[in-house]
Amino acid sequence: MKKYLQISAVLGVLGLLVFFKQNNGSATPVATASNLNTTTQPSTSNSQTQTSSNSSGNTSYKNGKYTGSVQDAYYGNVQVQAVISNGKLSDVSILQYPNDNSTSQMINSQAIPYLTQEALQAQNANISGVSGASATSPAFIASLTDALSQAK
Repeated sequence: MKKYLQISAVLGVLGLLVFFKQNNGSATPVATASNLNTTTQPSTSNSQTQTSSNSSGNTSYKNGKYTGSVQDAYYGNVQVQAVISNGKLSDVSILQYPNDNSTSQMINSQAIPYLTQEALQAQNANISGVSGASATSPAFIASLTDALSQAK
């Protein structure tokens, strides 16, 4: 019965996180660092500043490895390391993530590769959260935002 309730809870969370259209017509997920009403470290607020400067494509990063701040993802911490080569984000390594229970392992085994891929494509931390990973997504984004701000 307990296992059934855990699965039901995960499916319920997945069902609640749906996409919606903003006034500008672009699809934006419900769970992003900028619109979640959660307590995060101050680096989350830097996401908007850094995103706007990187969205123009004119910003290049300093080569090196930059470790983002540790972010609370409710079931554990998330911390990423951004690797910059030739002025571009070339890799994102996950240093910490919630993985001490089977539910966290299941969610993060799917969410983290997706978040990493999105960040590499965007070349910044202005990425969508992953449905079903409502705690990991904003923590990943905030840690990556911090790492990339160091690379400027």
